Amino acid sequence: MQAQEIKDQLKSLTLQASSIDHNLARRLDEINRWIKDIKPGSLTAKPFVTAFLLEVITDSTIWLIIKSLPSEEEQKAKFDLMTPLERYWYGYLFPRWFNASDSKFYIWKQKLMAGEFNQVDDDIIKSIAQDIVQREGSFWQRYIADLSMATDLIVSRNNQPLCIQITSVSEELNHQKYEAWQNTLRSWEIERGLFLSYNPKDANFVNQLVNVALYNSDYLSGGKYLKFS
Repeated sequence: MQAQEIKDQLKSLTLQASSIDHNLARRLDEINRWIKDIKPGSLTAKPFVTAFLLEVITDSTIWLIIKSLPSEEEQKAKFDLMTPLERYWYGYLFPRWFNASDSKFYIWKQKLMAGEFNQVDDDIIKSIAQDIVQREGSFWQRYIADLSMATDLIVSRNNQPLCIQITSVSEELNHQKYEAWQNTLRSWEIERGLFLSYNPKDANFVNQLVNVALYNSDYLSGGKYLKFS
């Protein structure tokens, strides 16, 4: 999708949402105002901004399709057709995001636009995600989850989504980041979370992280936020 198409699609979705879901329309209007003065060529030159906008378009389109269904039974049937991770995102986290006041959104919008956003652990997260799939698990990634909800991956193997944060910060900074992560998950009413700290010098750390992630996806009880390093 070209930059101008993205801008046009967002405007169209905002108009559509105004008669279906006021809070989604409000959030989309906020995003529209954020990018309205950016020329298409400049928008194309900002890959992280574009990727975020494409995710929002996808998620909003799916949400509006579901909410446009005439009965709760039909909406529930649509959710039942989804994978557990899709259902968790579209049925819970995504609507929580646009219905809430996201205190981090203003900050990370600025960072995305200024090109200050960098995914330092991106290759590690990709390796973990690939390994999870090879072990018959599944994963979900979203900029909103990463930047607002302190969640790099949402993982599931037996229909139980688990939010995971992955970091390589030093032990001195680890506790401070863990506390902030835990508070963030609680603020979004995320019931289960895993904070994984790794040592990049350990040749087997990806395998170890995946072992911990999948085990806790299966067995971690609600209301638990665990830290592994």
